[in-house]
Amino acid sequence: MRDTAFHKGADMRKTIIASLGAIAVMGLSACSEKAQDQVEQAGDAVGNDIESGINNADDKIAAGADKAGRAIDNMGDEIGAAADRVGDDVEAGAKDAKKDVGAAVEEAGRDIKD
Repeated sequence: MRDTAFHKGADMRKTIIASLGAIAVMGLSACSEKAQDQVEQAGDAVGNDIESGINNADDKIAAGADKAGRAIDNMGDEIGAAADRVGDDVEAGAKDAKKDVGAAVEEAGRDIKD
């Protein structure tokens, strides 16, 4: 989905820049040289601002995706550690249960002897 949004942004940037170029060309043909220069400079400035804004948005999206990836990695580590603790608890419980069953069997054996 990110690629689609990125491509839409790039397509929109191209469309806007092309539109500004067309407007600049039309304006240049009807204006004095000074006015033409001003229109061209304004068009360049607008195009640069748009490109800068899109690049900043891309950077922020990438940074957000990186941050989310790190959070997911950290959660995976925490889940792994919790699973290890559960495994240790189960193992300890099994050992305790084995001891309890062994003691009960020994006691039953003594009761049968008596």
